[in-house]
Amino acid sequence: MGINLHNDLIEKNHNLWSRKPLLRIVYNDLYQTMKQHLSNASGKTVELGSGMGSIRETLPDCILTDLFPYPWIDQVENAYQLSFKNASVSNLLMVDVFHHFRYPDNALQEFHRVLNSGGRVIMMEPALSLLGYIVYGLLHVEPIGKAKDITWFAPEGWDVNQIDYYAAQGNATRIFVQKYFSENLSDWKIVRVERIAALAYAASGGYSGPQLYPTFAYRFIKWIEKLLRFFPALFATRLLVVLEKK
Repeated sequence: MGINLHNDLIEKNHNLWSRKPLLRIVYNDLYQTMKQHLSNASGKTVELGSGMGSIRETLPDCILTDLFPYPWIDQVENAYQLSFKNASVSNLLMVDVFHHFRYPDNALQEFHRVLNSGGRVIMMEPALSLLGYIVYGLLHVEPIGKAKDITWFAPEGWDVNQIDYYAAQGNATRIFVQKYFSENLSDWKIVRVERIAALAYAASGGYSGPQLYPTFAYRFIKWIEKLLRFFPALFATRLLVVLEKK
């Protein structure tokens, strides 16, 4: 994705963020869930792909990073080649970032390098379920990628600075729920893989769809989620993954 297209997307999202209060509520809920799993290891807490930087409302000391510079971003970072020193980071957080990695193992190797012992990668990703296929397959512009193979390693001679646009929303489910490539995750302790019936998020429309319920009904929708959580294969729309460096 070029910088002009990326800037247009961020501007669009900023406008939605300011005039759609429900977005702030549902994303704060996601961040609060992730916050519960922070490592106590020493080091920095960093968000990759911070976008508009809204995580700061939940984690004020979090370092905000993105591929492109914005006034609110602390530093520009390439996830495949981070500028942080070895063992200097305690937590790496990502929301809807992992499924943009064309070569997941190369990113995970870099995360392992910068994390301190016991440090964690905490990600929130799309979850594939019956409802998930509808939300992300029919109502979202990015592909699920289910029919395509996941390229785990970058090819020899790949230039880490030549990042092209890639999206496969189903990758996190395939890797961490269906356990594709599980033999390649031996450097990690898998602390948690949880499929969440995030109906409140899905029905909010996010940044790309219509809001399907009034903001005042949020608590009622969250109550419905409690009933749906027992059927993740049917209703999960969010996937929480927590990996800890061994």
